[in-house]
Parts: sequence; C-alpha cells; structure tokens
Amino acid sequence: MNNMELMRSRHSVRRFKDTPLAAQTVEALNAELAAINAESGLHLQLVTDEPEAFQANKPEYGSFSGCKNYFVLAGPKGKDEAIGYCGERAVLKAQALGVNSCWVALTYKKGKAAVELNRGEKLYMVIALGYGETQGRERKSKTPADVSDYKEGDPDWYKNGIEAALLAPTAVNQQKFRFERSGDKVTAKTAGLGFYTKVDLGIVKYHFELGAEKGKEIWI
Repeated sequence: MNNMELMRSRHSVRRFKDTPLAAQTVEALNAELAAINAESGLHLQLVTDEPEAFQANKPEYGSFSGCKNYFVLAGPKGKDEAIGYCGERAVLKAQALGVNSCWVALTYKKGKAAVELNRGEKLYMVIALGYGETQGRERKSKTPADVSDYKEGDPDWYKNGIEAALLAPTAVNQQKFRFERSGDKVTAKTAGLGFYTKVDLGIVKYHFELGAEKGKEIWI
C-alpha cells in the first residue's frame, strides 16, 4: 500500500473490539514513537491495556466504546503544529499496521490518562487506538479549488499534495486550511486562531508532504 492508498484507507474509528494489540505491533509503534521523539523533541507515548481514560469497561463513554489503547501527545509548550505533524505520522504508522485510530481533544478523562511528563511539558491530546469494529467511513470533503490556488496546468506534485491534505483529519472535519504556490515553494495557512487550528495545520502539512513526495523544505 503506497502513501496515498494508506491515507485514503484511514478513517476515524471510535468503537473498538476487545482485542489486545499484537506484541509485534506494540514493538513497531514504540520504535516509531522513539524515532519521532528523537527527531522532534516531543514526548509521544503509547499506552496499552488501560481502560480508565476512555471508560472502556462501561458500555459507552461519549461516542467511544472499548478503547484501551492510545497515543499520548505530549511535549514542550508551544509545539501545537509539531504535535499535529508528528501525531499524524504515528497515526499513519498505526494504520499501516492494521490499527485504527481517532484524534481526541476532549472526549476522554484527562486526569485518568497514563501520562509521563517531564519538567516544562504538557499533555496536548490523545489518539484512541485499537482494532475497530468497522474501518470507519469516508467523510464529505472540499475540492482542491476550495482550499488552494490550484489551476489546470500546475505541477502534478502540487495537485497530489493538495489531494493528500484533503484526506487529513481536521477538527470537526472543517478543513479550514489553504495552500498557495510560488514556484517550487508553498504557503500553508489555517483560518482563525486557537489550539486546534495549529494542530490541524501540522496534520495537513504532513499529508501534503507525503502526497507531493516533498520534504519540509517545500514550505515558505
């Protein structure tokens, strides 16, 4: 499965089977988080078989059921965009290993989450993980014209990047982002202010890079 196929296959899942993550999957995810943390300076963590944060022993908590595993997205303050970028990298690694996921900012018990924080760090949010009862469903999406200055004749890498970004999860699926190209460089912006917009920006930039097959040097 290539990157575009992987992004297309991944949808938010909130209802999970009572099946532990396979040992080799846990090992692979922890290795990915270690690499991410070494590169970014963040403190992402994998928590497994922990039922309290999502009240997994109850029939349903919010819109979730059966969730006993999650990524902890933690790190120094002021790293919202990096949290989105690196968190989505971890999400797609999980998807490649057959593990479903859902970004979660509010619908969990923050005080119950098994988090390790170093001095100066904060818990940003978590990502629910597990083997889903379903693979989720595709959401309604905007078009490239809605979120960019793309026009016929622009480079294929630009179109591919935008299409990949449109597959990215964003808060309430609002897709409040915009891309503009100047030669071989791109500007990425989000509408409005606030925590979630910065996280969303990181997520969509990671998707854009994968679709365009470019690195971080692409950004203005």
